Amino acid sequence: MQHEDGDAIWTYQGTQLRTSDVTTAMVHLYRAEVTRANSWRSRLDVTTNWAIISIAAAVSFAFSQPETHHSVIILNTLLTTVFLFIEARRYRYYELWSYRVRLMETDFYAALLVPPYTPDAEWATKLAENLLNPQFTISIWEAVGRRLRRNYVWIYLILLTAWLAKLLLYPASIESWEQIIVRAHMGTIPGWLVITIVVVFYALLVGVALLTRRLRQATGEIFPRYGTNEAAKKPAAVDPQMQVQAPPTKTHPLLAVVTAEQLDPIAAGIQAQFKRAATRLDPNNTTGTQATLLLPVNVTEIPTLKALVKELDAQGVVVVIPADEVFFHSAVIEKAGQGSS
Repeated sequence: MQHEDGDAIWTYQGTQLRTSDVTTAMVHLYRAEVTRANSWRSRLDVTTNWAIISIAAAVSFAFSQPETHHSVIILNTLLTTVFLFIEARRYRYYELWSYRVRLMETDFYAALLVPPYTPDAEWATKLAENLLNPQFTISIWEAVGRRLRRNYVWIYLILLTAWLAKLLLYPASIESWEQIIVRAHMGTIPGWLVITIVVVFYALLVGVALLTRRLRQATGEIFPRYGTNEAAKKPAAVDPQMQVQAPPTKTHPLLAVVTAEQLDPIAAGIQAQFKRAATRLDPNNTTGTQATLLLPVNVTEIPTLKALVKELDAQGVVVVIPADEVFFHSAVIEKAGQGSS
């Protein structure tokens, strides 16, 4: 139906909403997500500034006097690594908000600028699922690799250069390998072991920087969602620590099974509310004892379906199950999925 001023009105769970209200809400949501992303983006610069300030202080102190021990630079290298992981954690939060912003920009606003001015069919489902169940869109190692390659590689190079200069030139230039071993000692730790640890540490840094280059779990504003980048289209692996999961690949990843006495009114209500038909299973052709409705749904449609069934049949039962396996192998459910498209 339409309002007297021409604005469309639609009903959701008994509440009437105008199109202008929904549009206004989308604008405010976009502004809020942009603010969140900018806030976490600024925190990344703060962590980098901490690392640079600590490096300046450590290097200045190490070269202020010839007898100052080189361990100051090594300890600052460990502190810089702590800053790197803190920044990687902040980068994951930044990508969480950035994903929502880019989703609205690419699938909603950009689509409205190009004829036929139709947003992507799944953008609202992806956004709603991310709002209901927020999850990191990037793993910790991908975040560490990105920050290491873009910022911290230069910081570590400065630290390595300062450590070598302190070891080789102060308090005087070395004349033999034995002198390097003697100067490299740290307390009870022999010099050869200190040098070995430093070499292994920087080798690990190079390995992390190289091995994480092919990770494209999160696109954000760095890597485009559209194009020839096949790595970005692959399903993301699950991070066991932070439960990182890929964005949903299907519009209706769940299957709702409705069992009730008033199936005909419920089926009609589903047709009117969801704009698609549910598949009815006849008990004469199945092993069940009561007629049942099958409807592919997404997570945002479950409350609406429950409210609809409860309103038409107080004794009705709604069971929602994952449809990842049966969606493709069951002819009945596959037919239902085709009917919903």
